[in-house]
Amino acid sequence: MQSRAVKALSDADIRELRRGGGWGLALAAELNGMPGPTHLLELKDKIPLTQDQVAKTQALFDDIRKAAIPTGERLIAAEMALELAFARGTVDEASLRGLLSEAEAARTTLRFIHLSQHYKTVQYLQPEQIKRYNVLRGYADDPCKNIPEGHNPEMYRRHMGCN
Repeated sequence: MQSRAVKALSDADIRELRRGGGWGLALAAELNGMPGPTHLLELKDKIPLTQDQVAKTQALFDDIRKAAIPTGERLIAAEMALELAFARGTVDEASLRGLLSEAEAARTTLRFIHLSQHYKTVQYLQPEQIKRYNVLRGYADDPCKNIPEGHNPEMYRRHMGCN
């Protein structure tokens, strides 16, 4: 970690933020039955979604990207500023509070962007579609028996605590 340009962010974190990805910020919605636009679009044929639902989901997805990419850049810049202040040894209580405030404001905004689109999806999805989504994503009653497509089965079972 000490060789990272931004110690608090990995290269993968930075890539995810720059592409407007979820970065795990919407788990409160995702794991409580409110699907996200990204995964809905990935699974649209398996749920299945109607053309109207696909269009609504695409609009939410586009809104996320439009807002999340510049906000992700703002978070990266805030973390870089924090990193630079420590590297230069110019940190004091007031400057640290300001630097942290900027980083956390960007993170809060980013989290709102992602979470807000999750609660909107349930307004046009049918309960059976949400149930199907949850099964496809591995959130079924027994996730060990329903490994989501695209996951490495061995790693997934280990992560989920399966025997």
